[in-house]
Amino acid sequence: MFPAFAKYRQSFLIGLQSNLVYRLNFAVRGFFSLFHLAVVFILWGAAFAHTPTIGGFSFGQTLTYFLVMLVMQFFVGAFNEDYQISEEIRNGLINQFILKPINYFLYRFSIFAAARMVTGALILIPLLLALPLLRDYLTLPSEWWRYALVPPAMVLSALIQFSIAYCFGLLTFWFLEIQGFVILSMAIESLLGGQMFPLDLLPAWLFRIAQFLPFYYQTYFPTAILTGRIELAAAIHGFGLQLLWVLLLLALNQLLWHRGLRRHTAVGG
Repeated sequence: MFPAFAKYRQSFLIGLQSNLVYRLNFAVRGFFSLFHLAVVFILWGAAFAHTPTIGGFSFGQTLTYFLVMLVMQFFVGAFNEDYQISEEIRNGLINQFILKPINYFLYRFSIFAAARMVTGALILIPLLLALPLLRDYLTLPSEWWRYALVPPAMVLSALIQFSIAYCFGLLTFWFLEIQGFVILSMAIESLLGGQMFPLDLLPAWLFRIAQFLPFYYQTYFPTAILTGRIELAAAIHGFGLQLLWVLLLLALNQLLWHRGLRRHTAVGG
């Protein structure tokens, strides 16, 4: 067990070092994200101009939601893991993982976790600079259980994010180009993942459907817990569904991996 752990620990450290090399790129991306936050401030400020609440939440609560959502994306979002996996399959680099006692999923997830630590830390820099301008608008609930549940929710969210990207990357075993699949997934995630607007503003029937989809649990679920948009009973129920999606996606990953390897070796032979 411990030798296996050491292998992926080394992968994590290599991923950490390689991502620190491009820390300036991540920092610039974080600063540009503040422009997105400024647009959110202007648009939702206009929406709240003639009403104190929308969907039962104030302007401050809504702005807090989008700020937390931004941070969540940098901590758990899969930015280009699908393309990296696709490149390794197309270039034949995947062969080294077939011949060595290394679990490819754990190897890639170790690198993903390292990258998210770097991007998550760097996004805090521009946010600290913007905090003096935003602090009068930000508001967070005081219930202790929210802060206790957010870390495990983020871990499961990261697993869902990475597992979906991993699945799309493995599609390269069957398709030479996966860009269309990835773009479609990103569009659905933006809508049903709560990035465009809080999902609880959807019609009740559509919101109920969204709660059974994996996109709900990518970034919206931990964000909703932290910003007070769901209560304890709904959070516990959501954890069950979130864990279920993690298990289903892990099973799908294994299925695609084994089926893909059979196709890969057949072509290579």
